Amino acid sequence: MGNHGPDVLTDLRLPVRELRRRIPAVYEGFAATHHAALADGALDTATKELMALAISVVQQCDGCIASHARGAQRAGATEEQVAEAIGVSILMAGGPATVYGPRALAAFQEFAQAASGTQE
Repeated sequence: MGNHGPDVLTDLRLPVRELRRRIPAVYEGFAATHHAALADGALDTATKELMALAISVVQQCDGCIASHARGAQRAGATEEQVAEAIGVSILMAGGPATVYGPRALAAFQEFAQAASGTQE
């Protein structure tokens, strides 16, 4: 494994850092929105991360998939919950989600394996 989760975020690290250096106010605003949107509220953070992961699949965004797969794992979402959220993505986006959905599940599994210290 190792190509849908941590590796995607690693590949993005330097280009994001460069752009953030050039437009820091935009990134600061986005970070504030990110934290506010995903904070526990009427919906818990895990549910919100699953929603963001499902939207990431629909938007076909590998970096978003990796980020929200990691967020869902950190927030305590289960593999079954991830699979069901991906199922909703397939309902809403059809065929393209059948390509990006497995990427999302693999990313979640990679982060879960890293967190548990195991490798398959």
